Amino acid sequence: MAKEWILNSAMNRFQLNFKRNVGPVSEEIRNCAPKTIDDWRKYYFKNVRPKEHIEELGRKLYIKISEVISAEIEEITEEDCIEYMVKMVIDRTFDGYMTEIKTIYGQLEKILGVRIHPAPDEWDRLYAVDFYIKIDNNYIGLQIKPAGGVSHIPQIFKEHAFQKVTHQKFTEKYGGKVFYVISIKEGGKKRIYNMEVIDEIKHEMKRLKDG
Repeated sequence: MAKEWILNSAMNRFQLNFKRNVGPVSEEIRNCAPKTIDDWRKYYFKNVRPKEHIEELGRKLYIKISEVISAEIEEITEEDCIEYMVKMVIDRTFDGYMTEIKTIYGQLEKILGVRIHPAPDEWDRLYAVDFYIKIDNNYIGLQIKPAGGVSHIPQIFKEHAFQKVTHQKFTEKYGGKVFYVISIKEGGKKRIYNMEVIDEIKHEMKRLKDG
């Protein structure tokens, strides 16, 4: 299994299996319509690439693994591995998390048609508020909660229940309510999961504007 992983990784990295090297195999096997693997083997070596060409690609693959990759591996230190693991777990997870928040933040601004501001650090600590909307002399608080999946959403609502007292303190001081905005990833795109919160925010904006 390990050997196959190395072979496959190196083949893909150096593009030895690309169309320019092995031909349009997906198209050609349909043209061949083989009944057996032997039918396909004979067709391929006769009509697509000769066997000698594929064997030469195999020799190139060996050189890449035994010389290029081997030399690269020798340059990797224990410290490189430690730094890489820390970066993967901490830095990249954080970057992805912040990207998701910014994506939802942008969607909210577009839907609501208002400027949304990042909250001061103090608000985050005291009131669990990430962003705010200013309405005259009042403020609406927003907390954006990325969910790893639908299964994580009940836990988010549980956290919300625990923070109600904290959010109430924000309302008492700044006039506006605090809203939870849950984001979820579907089909590679991030969207607002609890869309009903949009109408709730709009209602609160109107309430504050009307005084």
